[in-house]
This record gives sequence, C-alpha cells and structure tokens, in this order.
Amino acid sequence: MAELRYDGKVAVITGSGHGLGRSHALTLASRGAKVVINDLGGKMDGTGTSRSAADEVVNEIKAKGGEAVANYDSVATEASAANIIKTAIDAYGRVDILINNAGILRDKSFKNMTAEEWQAVIDVHLVGTMWVTKAAWKYMYDEQQYGRIVNTTSAAGVFGNFGQTNYAAAKMGIVGMSHVWAQEGAKRNIKVNVLAPGARTRMTEDLLGPLAEQMHPELVTPIVAYLVHEECPVTGEIFSAAGGRVARIFIGACLGYYNKNLTLEDVRDNFAKIEDMTDFVVPRSAMEEMGLLMKVAG
Repeated sequence: MAELRYDGKVAVITGSGHGLGRSHALTLASRGAKVVINDLGGKMDGTGTSRSAADEVVNEIKAKGGEAVANYDSVATEASAANIIKTAIDAYGRVDILINNAGILRDKSFKNMTAEEWQAVIDVHLVGTMWVTKAAWKYMYDEQQYGRIVNTTSAAGVFGNFGQTNYAAAKMGIVGMSHVWAQEGAKRNIKVNVLAPGARTRMTEDLLGPLAEQMHPELVTPIVAYLVHEECPVTGEIFSAAGGRVARIFIGACLGYYNKNLTLEDVRDNFAKIEDMTDFVVPRSAMEEMGLLMKVAG
C-alpha cells in the first residue's frame, strides 16, 4: 500500500508547542505538509506567554527538512484566532487542514468553581475552537471547496469527570458544533471529525498514574493524521485514541416505548423498555432522531 502523504497541503495546529499538538505537527510535516505551529506559550492554566514552545517545534521540523512557521496568538478571541489562519494564508496561500488542539485546565469541584474559572476554560476550548474554525471556514468553504478538520473533545466531556464541569461543558459543546459543521461542510468536501484523546502531556501526566508510561502522544496521532488526510472516508464521527487503542464513540438513541396517549404512569410502568438498548440507531442529525417517532408510531 502507498504511504499516506500531505504534499501540497497546509495544516494549522493550535496548541502545537507541546504534547499531542507537537506530535501531530511532526507527523504531518514529515509526510510533506506545510505546518503552522500555533502556541501561546502559557502555563497549563492559560496564564503567561512565551514564543519558545512554538519556535522549538518549528526549528525541529526545519531541521528534518520540513516546512513550518510559528504563530503565538491566543485562540480565545475572534481577532487573534483570525490571525492564526492569516499566518497560514500569508505564508502558504491556503489552509487545507485544521486541528483544534489548544487547551487549558482550571479544575475545581462545581460548588467551589468561580465564574472566572468557568469562563477561562470555555473561552479557550469551546469559543476558541469556534473562532479558529470560523476563520478557516471561509477559505475551505468559499475558495477551496476542500477541508479537513479535527476538533478535540475529551472522555470528560462525553462521559463526565469529577471536578471538571467547565472542561466537560466545553468539550461536549465541541462535539455538538462538530456535528453541525460536518453537515454544513459536506457539500463542499469539508470533513469534520472529533478526537477524544488519552495521552501523557503537561495537562495529564499527574493524573494518569501507572498508565502514564504507555500513554505516548505518538500513539494518538495516527488516527488524527488519517482523519485529516484527503482519503478520510467519514465525517461527523467521534474517535477515542489512547495507548495504541483506537475506537469509535457514538451517541445512539433507543427505539423506546410509544403510546399516543402517554401518561406519567405509562412512563413508570414501561421504564425498562424506555431504557432497553436491544435496538438502537446512531442518528446523523436531529431530524434522523426525530424520525424514530415515525418508526415506532408506525
């Protein structure tokens, strides 16, 4: 089988000065992509700035014969996010691939979480993903009629995790946005998928315990690289990747219980059938989920 390459493609990867983003960048660059290395250079909580992280990855790529430029903007505002994409356009004239990877942590139990801790995480993860994608969208949708986007969610967002109300809300919001973008981008050959990664990074190394030794970022990158390749066969999907395991995550709907004169007592008496997962579907849109009513109602 031929090697998958990205010759002629331009990739923007946010938060790529460390960890997962760095791994994604090195892989794409090694296979021919021109890469914008975006990193604010802050601490894990989002405070502070530094150019060294992005510069080091750019230098590493160039030393191996690849092409890359650095960008140091935050993803969290419309203007700074637009400048990230502008860096790609100014340097290479297009943007084919976007990997929204930037993130911070402000973990706190719900009862102790402050408004600032909530907003900071929402702004970087959810709003940042939206603004960077919005800036890239006009090139992918209007000019190129081509694009590959991977947005980063988390098991904490899909399944929940103690002390991460802000993070989980942002990460599940990213799933919802991605499903919409997959639908809206389909006719212009823009494919949008979602990654739920598990890897040893600055954000997680103190949380993984004994698993940390096998949770290499390089074991997550292969699924990301495939999803941003022109051969990618899917859109609107969620994938879990950690420690060498890759698997689809899906949101399904059971057929449930139907009664055209439904009452409170009907719900009580048929609750097991309402929860029965023997038969379920994975809707591709809100309208498909609504179609289950037509199915069970005959």
